[in-house]
Amino acid sequence: MEKETIRTQNGQTVEAMTPVILSASRSTDIPAYYAKWFMERVRKGYAAWINPFNQKPSYVSFSKTRVIVFWTKNPEPMLKYLDELDDMGLNYYFQFTLNDYGKVIEGKVPDLRKRLETFTKLYDHVGSKRIIWRYDPIMLNSTDLTVDAHLEKINNLGNQLSGMTDKLVFSFVDIRSYRKVQNNLTRLNLYTHANVLDAEPNIEQKNAIAKGISDLRAAWKKYMNWNVAVATCAEDIDLEKYGIEHNRCIDPDLIDDLFGQNDTALSSYLDSFKNKGRKEKKEAEQMDIFSIGNAESQSKEEKEDRFNYSRFKDKGQRPVCGCVISKDIGMYNTCLHQCAYCYANTSYESALNNRQNHRETDEGIIPFKSI
Repeated sequence: MEKETIRTQNGQTVEAMTPVILSASRSTDIPAYYAKWFMERVRKGYAAWINPFNQKPSYVSFSKTRVIVFWTKNPEPMLKYLDELDDMGLNYYFQFTLNDYGKVIEGKVPDLRKRLETFTKLYDHVGSKRIIWRYDPIMLNSTDLTVDAHLEKINNLGNQLSGMTDKLVFSFVDIRSYRKVQNNLTRLNLYTHANVLDAEPNIEQKNAIAKGISDLRAAWKKYMNWNVAVATCAEDIDLEKYGIEHNRCIDPDLIDDLFGQNDTALSSYLDSFKNKGRKEKKEAEQMDIFSIGNAESQSKEEKEDRFNYSRFKDKGQRPVCGCVISKDIGMYNTCLHQCAYCYANTSYESALNNRQNHRETDEGIIPFKSI
């Protein structure tokens, strides 16, 4: 990623990375809790990011940023700023996690009715292509979170979201990899130490969920004329037999289709990652007035050949993650949703303490020592 020299608000001259794609954020819910801070940083043209491993700050300049990917369970506080982002010429889309777990598991998430209303408001502003509905992570128990119970929840939500999104993305909870998640689930008496690993679906359960979602999609298409795509996030299991693909949540295909045609700087950046000959082929197709090819009729092989995904991949993410290069400006231990399955917080108390120290005029989400 390229860098440039910037001057901070305390007069320091520092080196800053210049991402074209900004992630806001996998580490915390910026739209829900830090929307005003985020907009202040966008106006200033840069932000500070704190490395979670050594607590050292680094700087991120927005001078070349063309796309923002928002990750959120509650985008409502961000809605009032969308017109300003539009006026700035910034492109963006939303990863909107909409589950139906209730307050025991998602303690501080707004009630479901309110979130559905927010989803509708967001749709009214950005349309269906720029909202990805996420139902994740899927966590099981033997009572109210069975495979059938999740499918019923997904069906109920889908019936209310029909037509307002073009894609549903889901994932399975990762228990074994995160000791702190195990501790949270047992501390809340949701599981015991003996059965906490059962919260993570096994192969048979994953296949049953995938088949069920595939059946729901077929029903939505037949009875509601809603042709929603379905994909998994950062899962290594192959579910292609159910018509379910591996997702790229930060997705160059989506970005190119949504914004590339009207944003020359973004288009030029994306072209640098396209496979050799792809641009020329596309231009030739556009010149052929008799060509009936378009993005929807493009074969799977052609679409997979569109970008050099190996070179475009975000190496900082897990091997099974399909996301391409971006810069995340969030910070661990700052989200207040109090989700029992959260891997980004050490504890709710640490997140609350950081939130109390947060100032909307600071360069970073929380104060830090200048470099």
